[in-house]
Amino acid sequence: MRILKSSFAVVERRAEHAVKYFYSHLFWHNPAIRALFPSASHDMQRQRDRLFAALTHVIAHLEHDSLLPYLQDLGRDHRKFLARPEHYAAVGASLLAALAETSGAAWTPVVEKAWSEAYQVVADAMTAGAATGEGPPWWDAEIVRHLAYGEDVGVLTLRPEAPFPYRPGQYTSVSSARVPRTWRTYSIGNAPRPDGTLDLHVSRIERGRLSTALVREARPGEMLRLGAPGGALTFRRADRPVSLIAAGTGWAPVRALLEELAGHPPAQGVRLFVVARDTAHLYDRPLIDAYAAAFRWLAVTYITPAPGRHRDEATARLATALGNRGLWPDHDVYLSGPPGFVDETADLLRGLGADPGRIFHDTLPAAGTGHGPGGRPLGFGEWFLHRPAPHWLDPSQRTPRHG
Repeated sequence: MRILKSSFAVVERRAEHAVKYFYSHLFWHNPAIRALFPSASHDMQRQRDRLFAALTHVIAHLEHDSLLPYLQDLGRDHRKFLARPEHYAAVGASLLAALAETSGAAWTPVVEKAWSEAYQVVADAMTAGAATGEGPPWWDAEIVRHLAYGEDVGVLTLRPEAPFPYRPGQYTSVSSARVPRTWRTYSIGNAPRPDGTLDLHVSRIERGRLSTALVREARPGEMLRLGAPGGALTFRRADRPVSLIAAGTGWAPVRALLEELAGHPPAQGVRLFVVARDTAHLYDRPLIDAYAAAFRWLAVTYITPAPGRHRDEATARLATALGNRGLWPDHDVYLSGPPGFVDETADLLRGLGADPGRIFHDTLPAAGTGHGPGGRPLGFGEWFLHRPAPHWLDPSQRTPRHG
């Protein structure tokens, strides 16, 4: 582990060169593989960002229990690319070549052996995950309704042609013929329905070709492809009090959890915190208010800046609101939003006494430049629905899982 982390620290300083060398090496030695990747240069830039973000995530979580499930989910999801064993071998060879090129004199036989063994573990875990995948590599789904909330948020209702099995709180990757060979991950905003339809909450990002197409251009009757569902933000137990915390379109998986809880509410109640840049961007507030009126077990707190104040004030208001609530050691907490929001809020909750083993969120790699459900998939959505990003979100990592 120490060897890998020390080696990666060298590579990080030349990350852009490493990733560009990797893809050049991969496509030069395996020309047929190029057809599996997006053709647009901007989309390939995002692809390069995702690769390094995923590699960073793996190195950072080498000793974490969450790494194996993450890799298995990634392998199941990669069935949609029709990935075969020879593809994993080709990727491994090019990755080692790129690491060697970037490391210079720091690339020694010992370092090479460590990376070779680590990559084999990754490839084996992903292959095993793919082998356990149920259903087809992807599902074809028709858009049956498209609701726009302003110019930058859309909720798409889809009807898959075949049963699409998922659990409340999970996400799926999406592809459209409008942006060929491009996949982005979006959270599913409802619990399973008798008619099989599902909702995707999409936040458009600047220069995000797929998110722009889905929010502004897609129409009912169009077909999309859905990758295998993934994610671990799923309800655990009904015998504990529950707190749900959602930021921006991170509301989608929390809404799905809330629908599930409506059928089997915890005896000790549910606390819901919904965060947005201002009250105008609480795009699903009518439904939240209806739930609060219908269910006595649900307590809702909206977190927005005061009128006329900067959007960053929402961060401080959330900290205050959470600090004013007690009993955190007793609560199961479900947390959804971009990586920066999730990390900071989880740290705050631990400081308030919450049990780290009871703070549930998807463990995602940080997004790369302009990257957007999920790269794991990377995330559940932007906290704020328009640019610029709030202070806790690095401008170079601003759009988790949406693009």
